[in-house]
Amino acid sequence: RTGSWRTATVARLGDGAWKGLYSVASIAGFALIVWGYGLARQQPVVLWAAPPVWTKHVSALLTLIAFVLVAAAYVPGNGIKARLHHPMTLGVKVWAFAHLIANNTLADVLLFGGFLAWSIAVFAAARRRDRADGVTYGPGRASRSVVAVVVGVVAWIVFALWLHGWLIGVLPFG
Repeated sequence: RTGSWRTATVARLGDGAWKGLYSVASIAGFALIVWGYGLARQQPVVLWAAPPVWTKHVSALLTLIAFVLVAAAYVPGNGIKARLHHPMTLGVKVWAFAHLIANNTLADVLLFGGFLAWSIAVFAAARRRDRADGVTYGPGRASRSVVAVVVGVVAWIVFALWLHGWLIGVLPFG
């Protein structure tokens, strides 16, 4: 697309420099989010009573779906991406919603609500950009979809059973 700020900036800096600066800014932003959320968890502001136990189960299922969607963004030629077009952004939506229903603090609402709002806006913008640019998606192959599902399920198991507790300090099934 001609005329956009991004297109003009990439043309001026070059693709490699643009991706490098974008990556550095993204990593710095993510580090600040993690740091701020960690600080906020030290003195939580509880907004409502602890969510019912069933929300933890629904959250686990939704997070599994989110992991499959994110995996589908990276497995080339799969039918999930062919059908949904932007599975990573949809995965972030599902992940954020899952965490919103299973948590009850101000920090949770700000973090996961922010990610949910961001992913809704990004998904809408990506779909508009696809339509404007005439982007089409091939049908995808079932075998590649199976790979995406298996990768997503395995990643979810590893994260839920081991990494979430180690990295976040919360055991989803503990």
